[in-house]
Amino acid sequence: MLRRTAVTLAGSVTALALLVTGCGGGGQDTSAGTEKTGEVTFWSFLKGSEAVAAAFNRSHPDIKVTFETVPSGQEYYSKLTNAVKAGTAPDVAVVEYPHLPEFAAQGKVEDLTGTLGPVVKDGFPEAVRQLVELGGRTWGVPRDAAPLTLMYRKDFFTRHKIDVPTTWDAYRTMTEQVKKADANARGGVLYTNNPGQLTALAWQAGGQWFTAADDSWKVTLDDAPSNKVAAFWGDLARKDLVRSLTDADPFWTSVQKSRTVAYVCASWCAGAQQATVPDQKGKWAVAPAPTWDGKPASAMFGGSSFVVPKGARNSGAAAEFIKWITTDPEGMKAWVASGTSSMLPADPALVPVARAAFKTDYYGGQDVYAVGVESYKAIRSGWTWGPVTGTTNAAIADELPKVADGTAALPAVLTQAERTTAEQMEQRGMKVSAP
Repeated sequence: MLRRTAVTLAGSVTALALLVTGCGGGGQDTSAGTEKTGEVTFWSFLKGSEAVAAAFNRSHPDIKVTFETVPSGQEYYSKLTNAVKAGTAPDVAVVEYPHLPEFAAQGKVEDLTGTLGPVVKDGFPEAVRQLVELGGRTWGVPRDAAPLTLMYRKDFFTRHKIDVPTTWDAYRTMTEQVKKADANARGGVLYTNNPGQLTALAWQAGGQWFTAADDSWKVTLDDAPSNKVAAFWGDLARKDLVRSLTDADPFWTSVQKSRTVAYVCASWCAGAQQATVPDQKGKWAVAPAPTWDGKPASAMFGGSSFVVPKGARNSGAAAEFIKWITTDPEGMKAWVASGTSSMLPADPALVPVARAAFKTDYYGGQDVYAVGVESYKAIRSGWTWGPVTGTTNAAIADELPKVADGTAALPAVLTQAERTTAEQMEQRGMKVSAP
């Protein structure tokens, strides 16, 4: 079971207050409606969402949830932003932790302090609460934690006598051995459209991209730990030791065709793997992500909360739905029993429920939740999400294809993204001090 004394993930109270008060959002509790009946529209890209909505409807006859699947990534956040502006927002939506500060600061989500605030306070560890409690207010309810893991083809590693790496130096050796064993196979992936992997690895290494003190921010995307990570992965990509792919269909196709036999991911990947490549049952295993010195260290690669977007028509029933899918054992079973989700619950009390509901035959009986729990415990403290995540992510993602084709250096990409981020923050009225 996860410890309720887990490390701090979201940074200082000062930083959180700056996110809200410094960006024009926040203030009074504006949650609308308390009626817990009627229709609820639910937007999500998370695997298992449709099954969860159906399970809720069966057990709550007074509320009808209509699920709508949406794209993931920046396309989704643009869609949700436009819906809020147009007055056509859903009643419930998923917002990943890195994006919640920006959505709260810009007034795109309802203040849930008076409705779901007590649920968050009573049911989640402080480390997770700080991901959704910004500026002294509650803006979302945590769904899961997403600590780093290493997915690998156990049969390939065994056949070619390749050790599972515990350090990044050993990881490099592993990628060389994989390529030597099979010229078409690779032991890792650099995602060319998703900066989340790079962000998590910088965090794991001790990077701190954003810090806040008094009334100003410091932005240091290219600090020493992050540059070390960028140089390492840039070199792997340049030498064709890891495959440069988008994180959607091309990636899964490479897994299906045994061209990717190991990759860094997070606790949610075990479910995604077995749902997307079911015919490789029994061939995969999960291990802790390698670290720089071999000692336990981790970070979050993803993780989601549920929010009530500004302008929701039935926030009372929406709150009831959110509470059920994040804190009720039956709600947790619905997520994991779908067979597509291996989410590590943000509520530690629900970890045994998820573990019992997750079928382990795809992983040869391995308890993948044991790996996730240990990785969660090893997450580094001191990380703060920035206030313009969309801008930061886009600045990195726009350059990642150039890293893949060798026309840009990954450390330089971080430096440029730092400048772009700082400029955007200043344009929004935030004070940015020199690193």
